[in-house]
Amino acid sequence: MKKLLTFFLALALSQTVFSQEKLSEGPFNQLVIRGVTLINGNGAPPRGPIDIVVENNKIVKVQVVGYPGVTIDNAKRPKLKPGGKELDCSGMYLLPGFIDMHGHIGGIAQGAEADYVFKLWMAHGITTVREPSGRGIDWTLDLKRKSQKNEIIAPRIFAYTGFGQQTKDFNPLNDAPISTPEQARKWVRANAARGADGIKFFGASPEIMSAALDENKKLGLRSACHHAQLDVARWNVLNSARAGLTSMEHWYGLPEALFEDRTVQDYPLDYNYQNEQNRFEEAGKLWKQASKPYSEHWNNVMNELISLDFTLDPTFNIYEASRDLQRARRAEWHEDYTLPSLWEFYQPSKISHGSYWHDWGTEQEVAWRENYKLWMTFINEYKNRGGRVTTGSDSGFIFQLYGFAYIREMELLREAGFHPLEVIRSATLNGAEALGISDKVGTVAVGKLADFAIVEENPLKNLKVLYGTGAIKLTDDNEVVRVGGVKYTIKDGIIFNSKALLEDVKRMVTNEKEKIDYSLKQPGIKE
Repeated sequence: MKKLLTFFLALALSQTVFSQEKLSEGPFNQLVIRGVTLINGNGAPPRGPIDIVVENNKIVKVQVVGYPGVTIDNAKRPKLKPGGKELDCSGMYLLPGFIDMHGHIGGIAQGAEADYVFKLWMAHGITTVREPSGRGIDWTLDLKRKSQKNEIIAPRIFAYTGFGQQTKDFNPLNDAPISTPEQARKWVRANAARGADGIKFFGASPEIMSAALDENKKLGLRSACHHAQLDVARWNVLNSARAGLTSMEHWYGLPEALFEDRTVQDYPLDYNYQNEQNRFEEAGKLWKQASKPYSEHWNNVMNELISLDFTLDPTFNIYEASRDLQRARRAEWHEDYTLPSLWEFYQPSKISHGSYWHDWGTEQEVAWRENYKLWMTFINEYKNRGGRVTTGSDSGFIFQLYGFAYIREMELLREAGFHPLEVIRSATLNGAEALGISDKVGTVAVGKLADFAIVEENPLKNLKVLYGTGAIKLTDDNEVVRVGGVKYTIKDGIIFNSKALLEDVKRMVTNEKEKIDYSLKQPGIKE
């Protein structure tokens, strides 16, 4: 009997280990990745085959080992040390790990917990995330520490606290709202002392924004801002950049900086900001109120922002449902990977942020398409003149799912006019520079950390191969197949099986549906 119990215990333990190994493997004292084509984050064209050698999470060698179509001379390849791990990636494509510059780690209203979100990100090659405010600085810092120690499956996390946010554990102003410059400076100092990497602003009065940004800059921290309409008439993107803001989110505040014949958005007189259909419908008309592309004022604003080394993080994808609601809600990944609670959060609602589909139709979508053309023109030209543009998703709202939406953001940068290599640079090196970590990640180079995304298909030819669901292709035998999906995500030298991570998410979603007897239905569809 004792032997039998021992056998079953050993079997259970072996199954647990196997389950973990299925998701990840490593780290190793040495990891040698063989035969890849390298697509680097610095804009360089692809080259390969290449062997990459990692020792203790540092890249120590990036070696060209041959020519396409020619048998590799194994005698000229880097040697595998005893105890090292060899990963055969012959014919595959390796990129630096992706950086999501606007990644909320789930949400209470969405019912999306960190493990679910992290696995979706990691399954799409995202190894670094900047969270621009969340459930509280201590909650995020706890996850950051666990990620640093690789105690959890998670990207590297940069924690930006929402300006003025106070919780039970972080309450420097004793629940008082920030109403003076002195209070602003006190909160900023407390935030830095707590260990935050930066601040996410939503706007405030000019004197408070000036004080907060000045104090944050003195402390050497970085910052982001969603210039909400409530304060943007007095303080737009240009004001923020001059005061020391390091990056802007979305596009709010930028058209306002480009106004020439007005100072306030052309609001209808029955507009109400708390009515989100009002808010987003009118936002879709805002770029037409700005100065014309390439006009003197348009050029002057752009050139000044570039001179200030200011970063634009457009998050095109999060508003895409505004220009094609049907496409966003019918995305094929919703059935398998979107939690029931998240799907319910997306439905038309007068109280859920971003669920503004009260009466959304052709007229609103056409206006938003025009909005995108003007917005994309500015972003593309900003990049052309040397300005920094990054890749951020802002998922968990408006039918956009973690991980999948990040790849869609890449596609939208391509639509804006970016060469695919410029898209990859925005998703890697530009994000690293904006976070101040380009000496560690963002490109594949000797001395940097081992953060990679490896895919079997060429993403430059088709960015869709980076989606977890892959891309549709017809073979020479007239067979419809799925190709792509990130195969391996490597973070801190640990190899993650990206497809297994997605399967784990699918299991989470299936279990939740079974538990509450839920089936996903499109809005307005009854039993």
